[in-house]
Amino acid sequence: MLTDQLRSDLTAAMKRRDEVTVGALRMVLAALTEAAVSGKEARQLTDDDVLRVIGKEVKRRDEAAEAFRSGGRDDRAERELAERQVLSAYLPAPLSEEEVEALVAEVLAEGGFSEPKDIGPAMKAVTARIAGRADGRAVAALVKARLAG
Repeated sequence: MLTDQLRSDLTAAMKRRDEVTVGALRMVLAALTEAAVSGKEARQLTDDDVLRVIGKEVKRRDEAAEAFRSGGRDDRAERELAERQVLSAYLPAPLSEEEVEALVAEVLAEGGFSEPKDIGPAMKAVTARIAGRADGRAVAALVKARLAG
């Protein structure tokens, strides 16, 4: 499982005294623990759940880096980006624009989505297939454009 890999990599990073990797992995493992116990009862996270949490952590690092940069704290922004790089290694390779367009067209055709009122169900189907390998806003804009025109 991916969680076991994260723990193993944390141990290795601690032995190497790699502060950036240790910090990033500790934060993501804490977020995974929080995700596992959130809700009405604790549950075992699947690899897809773990990837979703890692994706959120990567996005959080991007936002923090931008905030630090705009506040004149380039040193902190660089650390956030370094942690982002560590976490990005665990995510699947992002899809190219062509691959996203082809996947959206395929899902829309399979589901018979053709009208603007189908945006909700179409987005649900597309999001399930893309699984965090593309920017959600760009995908939503593409789906809306396809269904509106």
